[in-house]
Amino acid sequence: MALNFFQKLRGVVALSSLILATGFVQAEPMHGISMYGEPALPPDFVSLPYTNPNAPKGGAITLGNTGGFDSLNPFVRKGTVPWQLQFFTHESLMGRSWDEPFTLYGLLAESVEVSDARDWVEFTLRPEAAFSDGTPVTVEDVLFSYELLGTEGHPRYSGLYTQIDKMEATGPRSVRFSFKGDNRELALLAGMRPILSKAQWEGRDFANAPLAEIPLGTGPYTVSSFDAGRRVTLTRNPDYWGADVPFRRGTHNFDQITLDFYGDANVLFEAFKAGEISAGREFNAELWATQYNFPAVQRGEVIKSTFPHRKPSGMTGFVMNTRRAPFDDWRVRDALIHAFNFEFINETLTGGALPRITSYFSNSDLAMRTGPAEPDVAALLTPSAEDLPNGALEGYALPVSDGSARNRAGIRKAMAQLEASGYSAADGKMRGPDGTALAFSILVSKGSAQDFSNSEKAAELYVRALERLGIDAKVELVDSAQVVERLSTFDFDITTFRRALSLSPGTEQRFYWGSDAAMQDGSRNMMGVQSAAIDAMIDTMLSARAAEDFTSATRALDRLLTAGRYVIPIWQFNEGLIAHRATMKYPDKIPLYGDGPNYMPEVWWHEDATQ
Repeated sequence: MALNFFQKLRGVVALSSLILATGFVQAEPMHGISMYGEPALPPDFVSLPYTNPNAPKGGAITLGNTGGFDSLNPFVRKGTVPWQLQFFTHESLMGRSWDEPFTLYGLLAESVEVSDARDWVEFTLRPEAAFSDGTPVTVEDVLFSYELLGTEGHPRYSGLYTQIDKMEATGPRSVRFSFKGDNRELALLAGMRPILSKAQWEGRDFANAPLAEIPLGTGPYTVSSFDAGRRVTLTRNPDYWGADVPFRRGTHNFDQITLDFYGDANVLFEAFKAGEISAGREFNAELWATQYNFPAVQRGEVIKSTFPHRKPSGMTGFVMNTRRAPFDDWRVRDALIHAFNFEFINETLTGGALPRITSYFSNSDLAMRTGPAEPDVAALLTPSAEDLPNGALEGYALPVSDGSARNRAGIRKAMAQLEASGYSAADGKMRGPDGTALAFSILVSKGSAQDFSNSEKAAELYVRALERLGIDAKVELVDSAQVVERLSTFDFDITTFRRALSLSPGTEQRFYWGSDAAMQDGSRNMMGVQSAAIDAMIDTMLSARAAEDFTSATRALDRLLTAGRYVIPIWQFNEGLIAHRATMKYPDKIPLYGDGPNYMPEVWWHEDATQ
């Protein structure tokens, strides 16, 4: 009898093994998906934790931008688009919670399934999902959108598309994506692409459509009117399909949002003071402290609100174009970093109120540690030891000046590094081996409201320091539209730089500093870095199975980028600063990521909406 039992048991084990080997066991539909672990919110969650699900609908606000626009298609490379537009008008299969490092919840899709290896992901559409014209969102729209964006859209969409092995409909409302390679993040990224209407764009020239050809979206708002280059009015769709979806409860509460465009930041600020603008973000600590005392603030009609966050500092500063000499020499880049007298410039422009960025992921657990690389990080970097930037393994830290205007020690070190790279001072000029004077320009956008670094004034102070080295540097002020065009083709020597980074960096890192993106027009690899070690660390991050392995790989990447000396870092913003009309209200809870495009005005509401 015992023998019979074990024979039966062996049969059960054999059958179980066969089932597992053939992939018969299916993944379970889920309401959300996280990069590591499980989503924080349960399947029956009511709303995102940083929203007010009972926020009233109504009211109108006006937001201000600098420059202009010549396109209302956020998904192609051509043209200048209002940066907020895509957040109002279009949606993806899943939506991101900004209170978790990287977790998505159902939006157009009601559920998501994924294999244990995450080599495929499947989404099931909500039956009620619809475009703003009332037509339903179909699997055909999804498949069409991914192919269209991957082949004709902005280059930021091509990375995912090239890593999709197969896209297929698996049911009337379900679609599956199978992936190439080992990249666990792809299952999440596949849920984050905007969905477009196949009926609108099939057979049309998507990449070069005229201004009036506005992509149809599924989002809460539609473009109700526009004045080319000057104004865009967005109206909340009263028949918006997703009003009762948990991910959307308490969001997009204003009936109308107008985007007004101004010639420069000074004119925009005057419009705000006059009551023509409802809210604005401030990126200059000194201005926040000294210029926001105008009558409307004194009367309590305008409120100053701050929003702390726990996300990485990212990188803000001046990026050097390594595609061009002499910035292809790390010693020259090191010299230029030593010549930048941060302590003096910070005191002059911000009153010393803002701490300096020390690495790309500073202010977070993902940041590289001071001193020599930790054992787990060193183990990742050692195979590339011969190609690592100076200090990556041993330890690298930014120079610190004594705060005086002269910066004697920094200038001496800069001079030594320039001499080591073949330069010498002659007749008051820094000259290369062939006698050519060292000269370059610093490209700055003229009058931008999104001037994160007060870059024009910082660049002017920097130019004076460079004169002491015999370097002929100049600040090149250009309007924002020209800056966008020049940056897309890497037509600059040095320019202002801002790269926001998240607590869950992933595939976008290839677009930021991967070798393949270095010469790809429109990519965001502004410095032009091409490094096998950086590519390897990005791959290691993306294939990591455990959170601790991911953290080690990110710290290693942080070391490579920081020690590579591609950017002259300045100050970081550890809290968001928003001045707004007192009638604009926001929830008590601030998300993990603080303020961002998906915070104001997305989860705000108008106090008088119910009156």
